[in-house]
Amino acid sequence: MRHLARLADYCSITNMHTKNLAIVWAPNLLRSKQIESACFSGTAAFMEVRIQSVVVEFILNHVDVLFSSKLSSVIREGAGVCL
Repeated sequence: MRHLARLADYCSITNMHTKNLAIVWAPNLLRSKQIESACFSGTAAFMEVRIQSVVVEFILNHVDVLFSSKLSSVIREGAGVCL
């Protein structure tokens, strides 16, 4: 995720800002067996991929906070995990 976020820093050159990266990578990063099944219609599959891309875009826009060591330690302390 950090790599994709760094790639987005070069969007003025590549035109791959976080939204474009999310559209391309979301189906691979958040693969859903429901979408791949034959029972999912085209419209429902499109809506599912759209939600996935919004989630990936959010993660890319907040990668520094979500994957910071400080946040990890706060989560561990809140869960009562001792290392």
